Amino acid sequence: MNFNIVLFEPEIPNNTGNIGRLSLASGSTLHLVKPFGFELDDKRVKRAGLDYWQHLDLKIYENIDDFFTIHHDKKFAFLSSRAKKNYYEINYTDNMFFVFGKESVGLPKNILEKHKDSLYKIPLYSPHIRSLNLANAVSIVIYDAIKNSIM
Repeated sequence: MNFNIVLFEPEIPNNTGNIGRLSLASGSTLHLVKPFGFELDDKRVKRAGLDYWQHLDLKIYENIDDFFTIHHDKKFAFLSSRAKKNYYEINYTDNMFFVFGKESVGLPKNILEKHKDSLYKIPLYSPHIRSLNLANAVSIVIYDAIKNSIM
């Protein structure tokens, strides 16, 4: 199965580089929605993505409206710590889009409200943590999707 990883306004170059590497390893397309908190040619992006970045299937959008205009008819799963359902309840389908928010605040409220039925979280079992690192969260969800698609 092919999957799509969407980063809404990513802020940390190392996370984006690592997620780019993960995208390539998992056969996924990486979609980046501007504005970014860094330049794509930032050496930290390249260092985290190593020399794999040139092989990545990468799509860039000027804003979230441009992204949704192009992909309005696709199947989505939105990941947020504010969700009620857990990520393992996702009904994975080929070419599915997994949308992750920016590191500091997650996805905007209007997206959360509009897509309530497609909103999922990774459960946290400690009251001392608010969220996982973005690259770790993407890894959890993408490899669960892969595992479930081959079973």
